[in-house]
Amino acid sequence: MSGYGDDPERGPVMAGPFRYVTPVEPQNATGRTARVYGQLAEDFGMARMAVFLTLSPSPEVQAATWAMLRESLLAGSAPRTDKEVVALGVSMANQCPFCVAAHTTLLHATGDHRLAETVARGDTPADPTHAALLTWAKAPSEGTWHPVSQDAWDVGGQDARHAGAQDARQAGGQDAGPVGGAPAGPYPVEHAHEYIGTALAFHFINRMASALLTDNLMPAGLQRSRLVRSVGGRVMSRAVRRRLRVGTSLALVADLPAGPEPDWAAGTPVGAAYAALEVAATAGGELLAGGARDGGGDARAVVVGVVEAWDGSPLPMDTAWLDGPLAALPADERPGARLALLTALAPYRVTDADVAAWRGSKTDEDLVRLCAFGAITATKRVEALITAQERADAPTTAARRGEAPTAVPERADAPTRAARRGEDPSVETITGERS
Repeated sequence: MSGYGDDPERGPVMAGPFRYVTPVEPQNATGRTARVYGQLAEDFGMARMAVFLTLSPSPEVQAATWAMLRESLLAGSAPRTDKEVVALGVSMANQCPFCVAAHTTLLHATGDHRLAETVARGDTPADPTHAALLTWAKAPSEGTWHPVSQDAWDVGGQDARHAGAQDARQAGGQDAGPVGGAPAGPYPVEHAHEYIGTALAFHFINRMASALLTDNLMPAGLQRSRLVRSVGGRVMSRAVRRRLRVGTSLALVADLPAGPEPDWAAGTPVGAAYAALEVAATAGGELLAGGARDGGGDARAVVVGVVEAWDGSPLPMDTAWLDGPLAALPADERPGARLALLTALAPYRVTDADVAAWRGSKTDEDLVRLCAFGAITATKRVEALITAQERADAPTTAARRGEAPTAVPERADAPTRAARRGEDPSVETITGERS
């Protein structure tokens, strides 16, 4: 493997961004993957985005990830600059240099060059709204999550839910006192689904990028140059400043199994995208013992248990947190559980040896799906921390309204979103053909 040198944590550093998978190139893509690349080119201004290339061996994961990113960050009515601050803050908290470089460049593309370099230096933005959003986005690494109480969500979009929201934004994001007594995020309630969705999208994407890509967004680390970031931002500015129609990406996932939409985004394209991503990525747990429907070992349960006990803060550099739980598993189940746990909680520490110990004859698609399982397990934990509700026992929106709850479907026989809505899944959807 050629590269620039050896990283003591990750092993040899490759000259290109792809560590372990051979991507499906846009010119060779078919079916769902071709549709994703088409939307990337149209809405993002480029089809060859490394993160989506490395996800391409699993068209379902790739499409659901794109839908989540597009509907939360790119579309919607909240300011793109504000949401890029969130994406950058989350990426910094998760120590994902690849994504930090990308979203510093995209902040330049919004036209706010000073803000982009201020955040890149680790300084506090002068604008109090941006400062508050950055603090909120970086909170997991600082132990300062401000949960939104269930009572606050119940009130919905009423003024009492976010009293003084505009004043709070101008004062630096400190909420004047939402219902339930817990501080809300530094954004108007009507945009909560976009900000929370952006944060969760990047908790997932950061983990996949750190596990499967090198840090080299550009050759020779050119992304570290302020001039290169500024020029790159200007090149992308037209695409970034376009107003996109919401919901366009949902046709790419309409035929995929989907669970109930989360309360914080129910009834929005962000909620539909998150529901699809959750099921598509969680399905990767089938690759672990205990992950299939017919039972098996306990590797999947160990991964879920460790992540559910995590409080959002960085883990120690030693491996006691990892070695202890793995010791209880049979030897042949440990490599898969280790790789999933590292992707979930310390993806920048995934090494060649970790991948090789599990992979054997497994395919690129298997690797993407297993990492996606680890990434979504952590993302769901972050979601619970943000919204102050444990997904396992929190009532759904339907239950609180006295309606029959919708159970989370099993993957193999789950109805598609189109079918659940009584639509023809062939209408404005894709064929489902695999790349």
